[in-house]
Amino acid sequence: MIGAKVSLLLVINHLPYDGDVVWNALRLARTALDDGLDMRLFLMNDGVDLARTESRPPEAEFDLQQMLQDLMEDGVAVRLCQTCLKRCGIGGGQLLPKARIAGMEDLLDWIKRSDRVLTF
Repeated sequence: MIGAKVSLLLVINHLPYDGDVVWNALRLARTALDDGLDMRLFLMNDGVDLARTESRPPEAEFDLQQMLQDLMEDGVAVRLCQTCLKRCGIGGGQLLPKARIAGMEDLLDWIKRSDRVLTF
């Protein structure tokens, strides 16, 4: 497949502001997107908190929600695990506008259609 665009799926499971894991995942997503890769992000477990509006702690060094929103504005598809959202008690009105709710079937489809899958 010469000339085909490489697709990368990042699955974020980690709580956004607990260390640098999510920050590094978003930095990698930006770098991959800027390098021409087809980028997708699937947020599950504590990672769904990343798509919440107004969840940035005041002492946070980086605005991870803004980083995510910038990626979505630049065409990165973001899906949120529906079961994880319910478990965390997050309602649809509290989510960043371009993030979409999805299920395991959607994640499996993305995995099948990705050249590389990384988890954070």
